[in-house]
Amino acid sequence: MRSKQFNTDCEGPISLNDNAYELTKHFIPNGDRFFAKISKYDDILADIVKPPGYKAGDTLKLILPFLKAYGASNETITEYSANNIIIVPGADATLKYIGSRMPSFIISTSYEPYLNALCNYIGFDKRHIYCTKLDLDKYMIDLDEIKRLKEIREEIDSLPELEFPADIGGFYDLPDDVKEAVKRLDGFFWEEILSMESGEMLKEINPVGGIEKANAILDSLKATGNDLHDVMYVGDSITDVQALDLVKRNGGVAVSFNGNRYAVNKAEIACISGHTIVISIIADIFSMWGKEMVMELAGDWSIDSIKRHSLDRMLIEQLLHIYPESLPKVEVIRKDSIDRLTVESEFFRKTMRGKEAGSLG
Repeated sequence: MRSKQFNTDCEGPISLNDNAYELTKHFIPNGDRFFAKISKYDDILADIVKPPGYKAGDTLKLILPFLKAYGASNETITEYSANNIIIVPGADATLKYIGSRMPSFIISTSYEPYLNALCNYIGFDKRHIYCTKLDLDKYMIDLDEIKRLKEIREEIDSLPELEFPADIGGFYDLPDDVKEAVKRLDGFFWEEILSMESGEMLKEINPVGGIEKANAILDSLKATGNDLHDVMYVGDSITDVQALDLVKRNGGVAVSFNGNRYAVNKAEIACISGHTIVISIIADIFSMWGKEMVMELAGDWSIDSIKRHSLDRMLIEQLLHIYPESLPKVEVIRKDSIDRLTVESEFFRKTMRGKEAGSLG
């Protein structure tokens, strides 16, 4: 049996945080609404407009000029991140368990200060993380620019909400007010701010989302000597789409953990759970027996089936202790179940992470 490896997103499968959202809410007036609007703009660009060079998760560079304008710094971001970590129940134990069986990597769009704090908190090897590098103190902006950025933030606040149907065909199918708002945002970011000193952040910061997560998986293979069919990847959002798709197309195991519609659409197994022990079990089967047995188990998810597939009796006892009456949902995603699983997964996602963070792309 070849060796296997485990690659996972951070926020969702490991932590309940949305660190960028929380930082924006903390530093910027009405920051929660502001971030949600920019995140929707990100979804539209990444999934509908698809301009060259833009990728899901670039929200994390779009918000940086505003964080800087409202006084955020390397020190304050690091301090806030370290003091506000919320772990998904079982995640630290799951990472330790899986790490004892196969090489494990965290691939996150989140900023490096948050990932460093998280690794310190759960005892994960920082050499095995991929994340968005950030040095906010590098960028110097004057008082006039700060004033204008604050004015732009207020103008963005006044724009309509960027709501659109899930099955939208293209940009010109968007509601008229949303199209106009997107054009205004294009002007703010890709014309005005790009010409400012703070526009250097848009040019230089490279969030690890979209294709960058897929590239991170490929880079991790250099360290392990594995192939893509040896990879189990866990994700939950639009930033994981390319990573999930890459692993699925090449014979690995692509798992959505409390994912939104983007993740469920690209994964092949949906986990809807308040505890990560289900990921431990799937990873245990994958490390021992490979993908075929994982898919067999997900197709017949029950205690009896788990006992037939897993040799780890202690892990099964833990599962029964956490879920003595009924198991959390693990199911193979099929054409006739994808809509139902999307609804169930998105609903549970919001109960776990809160309505605001759970609604983000």
